[in-house]
Amino acid sequence: SGSVQIEQTVSRPFADDLRQQIFALSTAGENEIERMGALDYRLATEFAECVKSLLVNSGLKANDITAIGSHGQTLRHHPNNTPPFSLQIGNPSVIAELTGITTVADFRARDIAAGGQGAPLVPVFHAAAFRSDSATRVIINIGGFANISILPAEPEQNVTGFDTGPGNTMLDAWIDENKGLGFDENGAWSTKGTVEPGLLKQLLSDPYFDLQPPKSTGKEHFNLNWLQAKI
Repeated sequence: SGSVQIEQTVSRPFADDLRQQIFALSTAGENEIERMGALDYRLATEFAECVKSLLVNSGLKANDITAIGSHGQTLRHHPNNTPPFSLQIGNPSVIAELTGITTVADFRARDIAAGGQGAPLVPVFHAAAFRSDSATRVIINIGGFANISILPAEPEQNVTGFDTGPGNTMLDAWIDENKGLGFDENGAWSTKGTVEPGLLKQLLSDPYFDLQPPKSTGKEHFNLNWLQAKI
């Protein structure tokens, strides 16, 4: 539709110790609230540094920017629990203080409070960027988990989306386990393999794939233990 335009991007790798702290907090452990509080602050400072780099690269000042949207780092996602919840950290108040820019955050909470899944978030963006009145479009986003946005051509029909299953989180965990690498750059290692139909059928037999949307998932369900059990 042309209503959204990307002007500038910046990417910063996580330090190894920061990655480990995030992974360690993704499962139950000791002293979690204390560790989470410290990580909440540290992640916010990392996000703020990214913003500062972006301003420098684009030649803009803080007061040129209307707002920062910060989703944060998901530690737990349990939309189907009783009660349901989804937890992200990366303190938006710290980001706002360090950058001097209004920061909007905590995107999932209201949707979960209203009985939704709180995920995926991208259908709203996909609708603004890619919706067409001449053709129905489906956009796939392969993030940590994969999700699709369905953008009907008919303007009166609602945009919908759901998580289709695992994405980069599983790929990264698998190559780390087998090759000690953080990720499989350009899919170089995995593309040397061949599809094993029996194993693929076994993986796709997971009940999640048969659930009707709305649905979302996360590391709580799809993880290395899940994969090893299927193998």
